[in-house]
Amino acid sequence: MAWVAAVVLVLEALAILFLNYALSVVVDRQHMSMAGMDPAAMSTGAWVLGAVFALYLVCCAALLARIAVRDRPPGTFGRIVLITCAVVHAVLGAFAVGLVGWTAFALLMAVLALLVLTLTAYGTAYGPGGSAPPATAPTHPTH
Repeated sequence: MAWVAAVVLVLEALAILFLNYALSVVVDRQHMSMAGMDPAAMSTGAWVLGAVFALYLVCCAALLARIAVRDRPPGTFGRIVLITCAVVHAVLGAFAVGLVGWTAFALLMAVLALLVLTLTAYGTAYGPGGSAPPATAPTHPTH
């Protein structure tokens, strides 16, 4: 499941890059401005913000790929990053219903489901001190 989520996040990052590139080109060619802001600054801002968000998604995908390769749950930092990614998808999904439509909402909720499923499937296997609990063989009762 972590592999699927990683691939989906990489595809989403590419889509975000393309979308923000298209938005920056439209803003630049139409000379759009808000509150007197320079159109070139708005175009650059759209491109940079899209690149930063895509980089965040790629980092989350790399974390998911690492989880899949090692077949171990993420540590505390990795779990926090994946939870923030899930929350971002939930909030984007809420906005997508009104702005884009139900298809975008369904896609974002599918990514959210993949993230939550990955987080719950791997659970937490760490004991005190951040180490994995020792594996013990079952013993027979003694009399």
